[in-house]
Amino acid sequence: MITESNQDSYNCEATTYQAGEDAHLISSGMALEFRKRQSENTGRFNVAMLIPTGIGAAIGGHAGDATPVAQLLASVCDSLIIHPNVVNASDINEMPANAHYVEGSVLCRLIMGTVGIQPVRGNRVLVLLHPHSDRIFTDLAVNAVNAARSSYGLNCPRVIEMDRPLVMRPDYTESERAAGSVEGFENLFYLLDKYRGEYDAVAIASVISTPLHYYSDYFCSDGDIVNPWGGVESMLTHTISSLYDLPSAHAPMLESQAVLDIETGVVDPRMAAEVISVSFLQCVLKGLQRSPKIIRDPEAMRDLGVLTARDISCLVIPDGCLGLPTFAALEQGIPVIAVRENLNLMKNDLEALPWASGQLHIVENYWEASGVLSAIRTGIDPSAVRRPLQSIPLEQTPTSLSMPEQLH
Repeated sequence: MITESNQDSYNCEATTYQAGEDAHLISSGMALEFRKRQSENTGRFNVAMLIPTGIGAAIGGHAGDATPVAQLLASVCDSLIIHPNVVNASDINEMPANAHYVEGSVLCRLIMGTVGIQPVRGNRVLVLLHPHSDRIFTDLAVNAVNAARSSYGLNCPRVIEMDRPLVMRPDYTESERAAGSVEGFENLFYLLDKYRGEYDAVAIASVISTPLHYYSDYFCSDGDIVNPWGGVESMLTHTISSLYDLPSAHAPMLESQAVLDIETGVVDPRMAAEVISVSFLQCVLKGLQRSPKIIRDPEAMRDLGVLTARDISCLVIPDGCLGLPTFAALEQGIPVIAVRENLNLMKNDLEALPWASGQLHIVENYWEASGVLSAIRTGIDPSAVRRPLQSIPLEQTPTSLSMPEQLH
C-alpha cells in the first residue's frame, strides 16, 4: 500500500511472509503479476467496492459500518464485489443479496487479471479454533457455529481446536495504519492440508494478543483511533488465500473474562456491533457460506459464469487510497470512483495519475457515487447531468501536419 506520494516519491508499506520448513511458498512474483484484459463484458454491471483494512476509514473503518453503503451501491448494479472489512460487524452480517464476499487479496488479484471468481450455491466451511485456556470462549465459538447451522443452514464439516495457537499481535506502522505480526502457521497449514478435500472455505477464530488498555482506549475514542485488530487479521487471511486459493476470514476471540467484563458504556455507533458481540464469528460464517470459488487456471477462467477482470465495470474506493487495485484499474481501463467523505490516513492525490479521459470520478459522498454508477451503467457521461454544462471548443487542425499534395 502506498501511504503517501508526491511527484518525486512513493512511501510504500508492505506485508512480508517468511516460509519455514513447512515449504508453503507463495509463488514468486504472484503478488505483482498483472494480466491486461483484452475486452470488457458489458452484459452485466459488476462493481468492486474496496475499503482497505486498518487505514482509519471514516466509513468502514470500525465494525461493518460500511454495510449501508454496500447496500446502496448494490441497488444500482447487478453484483457488488466486496471484502470482509466492508460488512463484517462481529456477530452481524447484513451484506446485500447480490454481493460476492471475497478476501481482500483475492479482490486485488481479480482486478489484476490473475484470478477469476465463480459464484457457488454453498460452501463447506471448516472452522479452526484457538486452544483457549478458558472454555467459555471455545463454547461461545461452537455455539456460534451451531446457531449458523440451525438458523441459515451453514454446512460445517468440522470444528477443530488447533494444537498450538496462532500468535497474533497488533501494531501500528509509521503511517499509523493498523498492522502487526502473525506467528505459528505450521499447525494451521497442517490442518488445512490434512482436511483439504472436506471443505471449500475456512473460518479461523483466534486470540489477538492485545494490551488491555487498547480496548478502553479504542472504545472511548469516539472513532478517532484506528481499529487495532483488522490490520493483523487481514495479514493472516491474505497469506491463507495466497497459498491455498481459498476463501478465508478471521474472527477475534476475546482473551479473557476481564476483557469480556470491560464496561464500555454507550460507544460510537460505528463500534456498537463489537460491544454487543461475544463470539465475533457469526459475520465470518455468513460471509463464507457463499463466498465465490477462486479460479486461477487461465483456461478455467474463460468458462461461462466465472467473473474476471473483463467483467468489472467500476471500482469504488475512498479518496486517497493508492495500491495495486487502483493501479490495476488504471491499466485495465476500469472507471474508478473516489469518495472524499470517507476520510482516512492515506495521503495521495489520485488525480496525479495518468487516467484516461473520464476514467476517474472524484465525488463528495456515497450518495453521489451511486448516481455516478447509475450514469455509467446507463452509458451517459456523468457530467451531462450537472450544471453548468460547458461547451466543447472547436479545435483547428494542427498546422504542423503536412497537407497532402493537390491532385491533378
